[in-house]
Amino acid sequence: MAYDLLIRHARTRTHQGEVDIAIESGRIAKIAPAVAGEAAQIIDADGSLVTPSFVNGHLHLCKVYTLAMMDDEALNAYVAGGMGGAMTAIELAARVKAKYDERWIIENVRRALDLALKFGNTHIRAFADTDTKARLEGVKALLRAREEYAGKVEVQVVAFPQDGVVRDPGAEEYVEEALKMGADVVGGIPWIEYTDADAQEHIDRMFALAKKYDKDISMLIDDAGDPGLRTLEMLAVTTIREGWQGRVTAQHARAMALYPEPYYRKVEALLKQAGIGIVSDPQTGPLYARVRDLYAAGIPVALGQDDIADAYYPFGRNNMLEVAFLAAHLMWMTKREEMEILYDLITTQAARVLGIEDYGLEEGKRADLVVLNAGSVWEAIWNHEAPRFVIKDGKDVTLR
Repeated sequence: MAYDLLIRHARTRTHQGEVDIAIESGRIAKIAPAVAGEAAQIIDADGSLVTPSFVNGHLHLCKVYTLAMMDDEALNAYVAGGMGGAMTAIELAARVKAKYDERWIIENVRRALDLALKFGNTHIRAFADTDTKARLEGVKALLRAREEYAGKVEVQVVAFPQDGVVRDPGAEEYVEEALKMGADVVGGIPWIEYTDADAQEHIDRMFALAKKYDKDISMLIDDAGDPGLRTLEMLAVTTIREGWQGRVTAQHARAMALYPEPYYRKVEALLKQAGIGIVSDPQTGPLYARVRDLYAAGIPVALGQDDIADAYYPFGRNNMLEVAFLAAHLMWMTKREEMEILYDLITTQAARVLGIEDYGLEEGKRADLVVLNAGSVWEAIWNHEAPRFVIKDGKDVTLR
């Protein structure tokens, strides 16, 4: 039999010994110790680990590389004092949006997506500020990039009212226009509103748009050092009430780290009922969601890059192995079984959170794979190097 692509002598996370992986018509056709036949391209993995390609559950793609346009005032406000000044940081960071223009944003986006491709990150949930300051400049750039990188990096564009909805009159109309233009996901950030009533109104308005246009929802939730923040609970209750189970994702949820145990357990139960997945970015702030507990409870959890050289985080390479490496230290998950969990959070679990279908290293699934420069998960996270090969839809798209 002739295949499109054949990977020989691969190690996987689930098979004993080395296997061959045959790919045909963009899908995994056969996995076996020895696959007979030829292929248009043959890759010798030589005992290296082959896994599904990486998934980035959260990236503010319109903001990448904008730190050079600003001072450090917003960055300092975001991380200082147990994240008590996070709202102030967002207000300070909004200054850069006065300069927003699709023409320079797209250049930064391309640079970040080239890094994604280099590091085997083929699926990204990308947030574009969609408000009265940013207007639709970021959305236009991300929609353009989504088309340019089709077949290499899948970009889910989130129309994101960064400065609120109630406190930023007109933002809701920009979000709706972005959806008409082709944005994939309805965003939100209800905790940024001034009152609980306004936060609930923010959630309700975004749910109305999601239902009108049949879209998933992804909201930044409780991203500050305040145990009194409760928008995660609001989001879960609204999801259940509106019947949108399995279509909602919460980013950050940092206040969860400060919740009293009885309240956390109530929220955990609500998340299960609502089918809400959580994306945590522990490297971009001193607080983070209770990843271990959520994972143990069976709640879908992912890691995200969050930011690349912007007002909230000065580093970042769109390298999910690097994110896992940092998370291993920040969450002290350094046992080998914990490294396996971290790997789940940038692959299988992350795909579950983002609703990516036909994902995984199984026969019949889409052939979105990486051939690593490592023989084990431990070694891969340790060195967090670029893969030897990146396969998207059964094609070798390695950036060389």
